[in-house]
Amino acid sequence: MSLVAIVGRPNVGKSTLFNRLVGMRQAIVDDTAGVTRDRHYGRSDWCGREFSVVDTGGYTTNSDDVFESAIRSQVQIAIDEADLVLFMVEAATGITDYDAEIADVLRRSKKPVILCVNKVDTGEKVFDTYQFYSLGLGEIYSISAANGSGTGDLLDAVVAALPEEKENDSNDPYAGLPRIAIVGKPNVGKSSLTNALLGTDRNIVTPVAGTTRDSIESHYNKFGHEFVLVDTAGIRRKAKVHEDLEFYSVMRSIRAIEHSDVCILMIDATLGLEAQDMNIFNLIVRNRKGCVLVVNKWDLFIKDSNTLKEYERGLRARLAPFDDVPIIFTSVLNMQRIQNVLDAVALVYANYSRKIPTARLNEALLPVIEETPPPAWKGKYVKIKYLTQLPTRFPAFAFFCNLPQYVKEPYKRFLENQLRKNFDLTGCPVQIYIRQK
Repeated sequence: MSLVAIVGRPNVGKSTLFNRLVGMRQAIVDDTAGVTRDRHYGRSDWCGREFSVVDTGGYTTNSDDVFESAIRSQVQIAIDEADLVLFMVEAATGITDYDAEIADVLRRSKKPVILCVNKVDTGEKVFDTYQFYSLGLGEIYSISAANGSGTGDLLDAVVAALPEEKENDSNDPYAGLPRIAIVGKPNVGKSSLTNALLGTDRNIVTPVAGTTRDSIESHYNKFGHEFVLVDTAGIRRKAKVHEDLEFYSVMRSIRAIEHSDVCILMIDATLGLEAQDMNIFNLIVRNRKGCVLVVNKWDLFIKDSNTLKEYERGLRARLAPFDDVPIIFTSVLNMQRIQNVLDAVALVYANYSRKIPTARLNEALLPVIEETPPPAWKGKYVKIKYLTQLPTRFPAFAFFCNLPQYVKEPYKRFLENQLRKNFDLTGCPVQIYIRQK
């Protein structure tokens, strides 16, 4: 999946545009310059083309802010990793020294660059945009990130400039095999699990958090299972990430999730499911990947006869509404229940890639829908005629009806629950689309 980086000096509206592209208020927006000090990641799609978006901190030099050097490093890393750069400037301010400096960096990077002039809220302000042609970055796009004006034309240009998606890389020796990414915070045992599954010390393991720096691929072919195993660097909270090298590691771990089929999310039993674990879980769900939750270091947890059931119940409550995830309690060092992890991954991948015939879907769900139809809305009755599975990599289903706009979120969850009840979709996020017949 292609990566688009939004760069520019402080307070030109990068985070506002980022929030608009990903469709949620994920990045903090404020009139104060320099609010964004980390990179935010999200997914966007336009005209059927999906891509990742990264929002960077404002690029400045020679300032008193102690964060400036770190922000400059992040911006440079984002430029290096991105397939396309969105360079934002502001109409009212004109070309500043910072804008000229960033433009110089971008010209030397040889990356495709799209120049967008923000805060063009009225027709008169368009005249303030022509001066930016002097930056030598080609066509300019006038937008207002706050109200969305001009963003359609900008996104058309972004999609046109992105490199073609390669379905099968002929140079990839593992093309066609399921990709299983092991993800989680630092020091939860990801590399230890990889070594235990492979039966060799493939990856370095130390008690120091952050030992693994890059995403490491290994071919697994044992016990009737064959797939590509990807050990990733630990994804920690942004406030705890200090080194440039670790910024690369976190970005590559996120890319590993995007390119995987099933993710093994590892957590530390002694710490429980913490906020950062939930962030990683939500990243897996947003990317619509299969998931297996592995609770490692279970041997260190003080337990009694009911501990495991209570612990699992607490985990599923935190994961709701997507709580239909296999949960395996392991001790990788003691080689406990390692085979169960493999079996769970194989089950989730089989569910993830399963295609259910349309006749079976309609036979199972239409009687249930007839018995419990969507609630009437303003005196209008919704009638769902039939459903079918869409040809996507993940389980997605289209329900065709007369008034799709009146089918609300609670009923979509009901439909998802009925699908899970009638068909084994354990560990897979399910997407429901309501379409006009």
